[in-house]
Amino acid sequence: MDFQKAIDLINKSKNILVVPHTRPDGDACGSAVALGELLNQLGKNAQILLLSELPQWYKFLFVKESLRFSDGFSADKLNAFDLIILTDVNSKSQLPGLAELLEHKTKSAAGRLVIDHHVSNDGLGDVEIIDTTASAAGLIIYELIKAAKWPLTKNIAVPLFVAISTDTGWLRFSNTDSRTHRACAELLDVGVSPADIYHTLYQSFSLQRFKLMTTMLDTLELHFDNRFASQYILRKDFEQTGAVESDTENLIDECQRISTVEVAALFIELKDGRFRCSLRSRGAVDVRKIAQNFGGGGHKQASGTYLPGPLQNAKKLILDEVSKSLS
Repeated sequence: MDFQKAIDLINKSKNILVVPHTRPDGDACGSAVALGELLNQLGKNAQILLLSELPQWYKFLFVKESLRFSDGFSADKLNAFDLIILTDVNSKSQLPGLAELLEHKTKSAAGRLVIDHHVSNDGLGDVEIIDTTASAAGLIIYELIKAAKWPLTKNIAVPLFVAISTDTGWLRFSNTDSRTHRACAELLDVGVSPADIYHTLYQSFSLQRFKLMTTMLDTLELHFDNRFASQYILRKDFEQTGAVESDTENLIDECQRISTVEVAALFIELKDGRFRCSLRSRGAVDVRKIAQNFGGGGHKQASGTYLPGPLQNAKKLILDEVSKSLS
């Protein structure tokens, strides 16, 4: 990773746009907010662009108002920035709308810096800091701050801890290593309170989200000697519970509480009739390869893709791939 090129790019830029991927998770949200705080602290004019709605439980991070792509973000607005930082993403499919603007940018448009830890790579940056061994993009940003000797304040440390803790399953996933723990230890020294953050993230469900979860649990199906679990959420379930699509984040984890489950899939019906499929694995099955077969991607143990409907068709596509992997 060439930190110095990234440092030089940031130092020479004044107006900077920070963009996490669509449907931002904790790593994307935490990384974006941490970068925004850092850049403003360095005297830059930094703004965050959100490509989709935030999950309710991450909104506490966004003290400052963000730009929204849905409000009419145009090429002219893009070219007002000296630098675009893509965080936790280097894939066109994860930047709907913005990817098209980036492809048609003029020579005078902003430079691009990518900070990411995914294997999926569309080479969107002029400078790219990519480390697939890092447990989170937030960890890379932490190390960039240390390399540049920039001050690490509590306003930066809190979102970085959210980024790292959520992408490691609260430091319990196999991607958690001593490097991750050392970073988190320093973030705690700066003033982070894990207890407060955990309560905000995991003990503040809306009633609508809780109802959606119980509806989903009733759809559980087990296959291959209970090694593969699948569940689904339909459009009518959102209507009946009052929940929204962002309420589905991490619901796939529920069926992984079953001791025999090695692979899990959650199918979520979209307004256009397609299904968004989230995949999880305990490690033996590489679900990234399954997702890539359908144009998706992610990590070995956590990936996702989009599938054509109807539901039975989407389920069969994944069932067949899982069958191959488990056999």
